[in-house]
Amino acid sequence: MFDTILIANRGEIACRVIETARAMGLRTVAVHSDVDAGARHVALADLAVPIGGAAPADSYLKGDAIIAAARQTGAQAIHPGYGFLSENPDFVEAVEQAGLTFIGPSARAIRAMGLKDAAKKLMEEAGVPVVPGYHGADQSSDLLAAEADRIGYPVLIKAVAGGGGKGMRLVDRKADFADALTSARGEAQTAFGNADVLIEKFVQHPRHIEVQVFGDGSRAVHLFERDCSLQRRHQKVIEEAPAPGMTEEMRAAMGRAATRAAEAIGYSGAGTVEFIVDGSDGLRADRFWFMEMNTRLQVEHPVTEAITGVDLVEWQIRVAAGDPLPVRQEDLTITGHAFEARLYAEDVPKGFLPATGTLTHLAFPSGLRADTGVRSGDTISPHYDPMIAKVITHGPTRAIALNRLARALRETRVAGTTTNLAFLGALAEHAGFAAGQVDTGLIGREVETLATPPTATPVTLAAAVLAALGLDGTPAPMAGFTLWAPLRRQITLMVEETPAEFAVTSHPDGRHQIDLGAGVVVTARHGPGGWRLDGAPLPPLHRAGDRITVFDGYGQRFELVDPLQRAAAAGAGGDVIDAPMPGLVKSVLASEGQVVTAGDRLAVLEAMKMEHALTAPRDGIIAELMVAEGSQVEAGTPLIRLESETADTPEDPAS
Repeated sequence: MFDTILIANRGEIACRVIETARAMGLRTVAVHSDVDAGARHVALADLAVPIGGAAPADSYLKGDAIIAAARQTGAQAIHPGYGFLSENPDFVEAVEQAGLTFIGPSARAIRAMGLKDAAKKLMEEAGVPVVPGYHGADQSSDLLAAEADRIGYPVLIKAVAGGGGKGMRLVDRKADFADALTSARGEAQTAFGNADVLIEKFVQHPRHIEVQVFGDGSRAVHLFERDCSLQRRHQKVIEEAPAPGMTEEMRAAMGRAATRAAEAIGYSGAGTVEFIVDGSDGLRADRFWFMEMNTRLQVEHPVTEAITGVDLVEWQIRVAAGDPLPVRQEDLTITGHAFEARLYAEDVPKGFLPATGTLTHLAFPSGLRADTGVRSGDTISPHYDPMIAKVITHGPTRAIALNRLARALRETRVAGTTTNLAFLGALAEHAGFAAGQVDTGLIGREVETLATPPTATPVTLAAAVLAALGLDGTPAPMAGFTLWAPLRRQITLMVEETPAEFAVTSHPDGRHQIDLGAGVVVTARHGPGGWRLDGAPLPPLHRAGDRITVFDGYGQRFELVDPLQRAAAAGAGGDVIDAPMPGLVKSVLASEGQVVTAGDRLAVLEAMKMEHALTAPRDGIIAELMVAEGSQVEAGTPLIRLESETADTPEDPAS
C-alpha cells in the first residue's frame, strides 16, 4: 500500500477522495489552478501544488504538470476523480511510465470503452444487448441521414467521444436532421476535439438505469443499479438506488450483462455500465440495451454507497495497491433506498443558464450527506462546472428516503448566487416521481411547472423588509418613538426582478406594521423567542450588502433599491443584447447593418462547457457589434446593439 496519493482534480470529488484517503491514514496532495488557490480541496489536503492558470487546459488538463507535482511531493499514486483526465488513456500511460500508480482502469480498458461506436461493437461480441443504430467510421452527412431513415425516427445523434449530454441531439423529423447534425458535430468538436457521431434509435418511454461494477482485472462484481432517469437535456438531476419497480429477474439480467461487459475488457476499479430501458410496459428483462460504459467513478456513486455500505473510493485505492476484490457477488446486499440531488448555481427560469457569484452563506441540515467542494465565502467560477453540492439521503424505504430528501432541500440554505434549489425541491415533491413514474422525459414535459419559482408569501416579504431596514435584530429601547406620531418609513425592494414599494410604521410599544400593498399589512412583534410576523416565527435570513436572502421557499432573494440608480435605469434602452452569463464568445453570426428577425441566431456563447445561442429579441437592424469572436465576457457585458425602434428603417431595395 502506498502512503501518499495525489488527487488530479478539484471541487467536491477531490474533497471526497481526500476524506477517504485520510480515513485510511494516507497523506494527500492537492493540485490547483491559480483561481483555486484558496479552494476547499486545497485546505483539506496535506500538501498542495499550483499547476497553472484558471482555464482547465492551463491546469487540470496538464498531465505533465500533475505528474511533476506527484514526483515533487513523493506521491506514489494518482487518483483522477471524474472528468478532466479521468478517462484519458494517454495520461494513464504517462503516469505508469513515471513509475506511479493510476487509481483506475488500464489505458487499454479506457480505450476499449472510450468511443461509443467501438464500445457497442465490443459489447455485441460479448453478448450484451445494444440499441439499434449506426456506429460506423463513414461520417458523411448523406450516409448518416440514410442510416437515420433506416433506423426510423425519432433518433438520437450522439458524439462518439461524448458524455454529459454534450454533442447529443434528439431528432423527431427527417427535415430537422441536417441542422441537428451540424449542431451536434460543432458541440462535440468543442467539448471533445472529435466531431464524429453515431446514430441510435430513440426509445419512446426511456428510463436510464445504470449498474455499478467493480473489477480487479480478473473478475468483477456489480453493486446493483441506480436509476438516473430524472434528466434535463440528457444531464442527470436526481439519481436513486435501487431503481423503482425493479424485479429480481431484471436486476439479475442487468447485473450479469454489466459484469460480462467489465470482464470482457479485464476491467480494474470502479466503473458504470449504462443501459437505456423501455419502461412502457414495466421493467422487463428483454427491454434493456447497453448505451456506454463510464470507466471511472460516477458523480452519483454516493447512492450506491448508501445502500450497500461500501466505500467505493477505499475499494479503488485498495485494488490499485494490488489487493483482490474484497467481496464475492453473493456477499453484496441492498439495504434501504437512497437519493442524490445535484445542487447547481444556475438560473432555472431563464433556461437553466449557469450562474456565478460568491457564496455569502452555505449550510446544510444535519442528518444527511452533503458532498461539496465549496464553503461560505467561496466563488462559483465561470471556468468550471457550477455544481455547489450533492445532497444525499437514505432511508429504509423509498418513500422515507424521498421525504428526507424533500425536507433536506427545504432546509438547505444558499445565498449569494442563483441556484436550482427550488427546482430540485419541486421534483422531490412531484406526485408522479413519488409514485415511481419516472422516465427521461418527465422534466421536459413538466418543466414549465417545475421551473416556476416560489411566490413570496406575506411573511417572506415582511421578513425581507425588516432586514432591509435593519429592524430584524433585538429592538432598541426607543425604537419607534417620535414626538407626535409613530415613525413611518418607506423602502423599495426588487421582488422577482420588479421594484416594489413597502411602508413600515414603527410604534412606541415596539411593534412594526409592514404595509405590503393591496391592503395586506403584517404586524411584527418581538418577544422572548425573537420576532414573530402575524404570529409566525421570523424565517432565517442572511444579508450581504444590499442583497437579502430569506430562507423560506428554498431561499428567496431581494435587493434594496437605490432610488437614484432606479431613476437612471429607467432611462436605459432595451436595444442592447447582453451576455446572460460569463463565457467565451464562440462565434458572431451577424454583421453591422444586417436586417434580422426575432429569433434569428446572432452569436454563440460558450459557458461551463456548453454552447448557448443568443437570438434577436425583435425584428430590427444590427447597429453595432460590441465584441469580437474569441472574447471572454462577464455576465451583463453588452454584445450587440440593435437600432432603436424609433429609427427610420431603410426601404428594401427590391421593393
